[in-house]
Amino acid sequence: MINIDMKPLLKGGISRYSLVVGVAKRSREIADEVASEDKDLTEKPVSIAVGELLDGEFTIKEPSVNE
Repeated sequence: MINIDMKPLLKGGISRYSLVVGVAKRSREIADEVASEDKDLTEKPVSIAVGELLDGEFTIKEPSVNE
């Protein structure tokens, strides 16, 4: 289990719910990509997704009230 500081992840005013949903979605994408390419991972998909988020490789968009 990874234990990281949440403050840098919650920058930009995103909620914890959106953070969890966004990281979970990216984690599934990573797992699907690896499965389709028959590769092995050295890290868990969630750890990779959190690292990508911290590096700015993807962003999480907070849903609007109308959605």
